[in-house]
Amino acid sequence: MSQRIGRFIIKIQKGDITEFDVDAVINAANSDLWMGSGVAGAIKSKGGIMIEREAMAQGPIKPGEAIITTGGNLKAIHVIHCAGMPPGGQATFLAVKESMDHAIRLADGHGLRSVAVPAIGAGVGGLTINEAMEAILAAIRENCEAHGPLAEIVLVGYGERAYNEICKIVQKSGE
Repeated sequence: MSQRIGRFIIKIQKGDITEFDVDAVINAANSDLWMGSGVAGAIKSKGGIMIEREAMAQGPIKPGEAIITTGGNLKAIHVIHCAGMPPGGQATFLAVKESMDHAIRLADGHGLRSVAVPAIGAGVGGLTINEAMEAILAAIRENCEAHGPLAEIVLVGYGERAYNEICKIVQKSGE
C-alpha cells in the first residue's frame, strides 16, 4: 500500500526493518542512545556494536531529539536514532512527533531519499501502534511541503497485526 502526503510517498510494508534497502532506518531509541531490546536491539544485533558506540558518543540527547550514525553492517547507509523516551521511561506523543520531525530534517540535511520507520514509542515505550503512528504522521504532515531530497518514507510493521494497524491508520489519515 502507498499514499502520497505532499512531497512524500508513504509506503507501508511488513517485515524486519534491519533488512530494508533504504538510505536510513529509524531506530526507536531512548535518550541515552544505548541499544537494548526491540528495534534498537535488532539494529545493534544485525548492524553491529559500532552503531551503538557511534550513537552514544553523540549523546545523551533529550526525548524528542534525533541523531544520525552510519548503518554498520545493515543494508541501510545510516541509522537515525529517534529518542521517543528516556531510559526506563515512557514515550509520549510529543517526543515521538518531535524526534520524527528531527529525523526528517536530518535525512534532508544528509541528502537521503528514503527512510524506513518503525512504530517509535510503541511496545516498550508504552504507546499503542495507533498513538505512535499518529505522532509520526503528524511530523510527516508538518514537513510535507518543505523542500528536501527525502521522498520515500516506509512505515514498517514487524508482524501481520502491526502491518494491518498501520494500514488502517494511514488510510484513515488520508480521508
